[in-house]
Amino acid sequence: MNPRRCFALLPFRTRLALAFGGLFLLAGIALLAFVVTLARYGTAQKTADIEVMPLKGPGIGNPSPAGPHPGDWGVTGAKPSLPLVSEGIAVRIVESTAREVQQAAVQQMLLWSGVGLIVTAVLAGLTGWWLAGRALRPVTAMTDTALRISETNLDERLALTGPDDELHRLAGTFDSMLDRLQRAFDSQRRFVANASHELRTPLAAQRTSIQVGLADPLPQHLTEVRDDLLSTNRHAEQLIASLLLLARSDRGLEHTERIDLAELTTTAAAELRAAAAEKGLTLHTRVRSRVQLTGDPVLISHLVSNLVHNAIQYNRPAGRVDVLLEGRVLTVTNTGRAIDADQVGELFEPFRRLGQDRVDTTGHGLGLSIVRSIAVAHGAELRAEPGVNGGLVIMIGFP
Repeated sequence: MNPRRCFALLPFRTRLALAFGGLFLLAGIALLAFVVTLARYGTAQKTADIEVMPLKGPGIGNPSPAGPHPGDWGVTGAKPSLPLVSEGIAVRIVESTAREVQQAAVQQMLLWSGVGLIVTAVLAGLTGWWLAGRALRPVTAMTDTALRISETNLDERLALTGPDDELHRLAGTFDSMLDRLQRAFDSQRRFVANASHELRTPLAAQRTSIQVGLADPLPQHLTEVRDDLLSTNRHAEQLIASLLLLARSDRGLEHTERIDLAELTTTAAAELRAAAAEKGLTLHTRVRSRVQLTGDPVLISHLVSNLVHNAIQYNRPAGRVDVLLEGRVLTVTNTGRAIDADQVGELFEPFRRLGQDRVDTTGHGLGLSIVRSIAVAHGAELRAEPGVNGGLVIMIGFP
């Protein structure tokens, strides 16, 4: 793989630390090369300045009988370990010794300077890692806050303090975007709630007119028309009620109290047992623990009812529905048609129903949307996956 591509795949903090260490290493190498060059030049100059003097004695090749004396050394101030016997030999010994001293000094300087450079480069990388963490701490805080923010708590802001720099301006831009999103969501929720509320009155008046204006006795064909009108009116009222409930849960929790989840689950399942029997389904309810939680009892009741009702409505003939409360996890399983794993998430979108059999049912496609909205409002974790025998397995873990 291309080294540049490998470097680009590293985390930003790691790349910044490596950049600090690499720059320090390159600067140290350049400084070391400069120092070594000057050291070589300086020692060469000092060697050239060494004074070489001719030997004085009885004769070339004959050492002085009394031994060497200070005037007999080949270099001023130098004292070889053995008596010198030749002027040429004395000069060669002095030059060779100077070169060896120079090379040894340069080698030792290179060795220990290199060791020190490597150690210092590692320390510079670690220091760069620490400095990068300090510099990126506001970005980490912004990331954590952005992960916490959802459509149910758009009122939370980054509110970054400090100087007016790039990070501060980035945080301000993000907060401004959240302001616009919050206004848009609030406007949408108010519209849905107001429109749903306004539609309830004409629907109620319409139902009353149908019941009074088409009261018995009526011909057979008008009786069927009246029943169809009343059925359509009832479905419209149910849709409006679902929209109101969805808008209410999207606004969050306005009233909370202690709730017995086991009791609510048992009650909701018992109310829908007749509907399951009417469709030839078997409904099993198992409560293995008593769970107390804080929330809106009306919304939690609707959550359980919508889960069980959805499992009954989208099921196969002679199927079954299992409701299990274990710990703080509520699990509802049915035996409907097989659903692809990548399509499960779409079922929680408003008015989304997969397959022709889901379209032909009398549902509005809001049940699971309401379930998700209520779960999010209570901080619960919702998971869904295809069942082994078809259908869905929906699990809600309450905090």
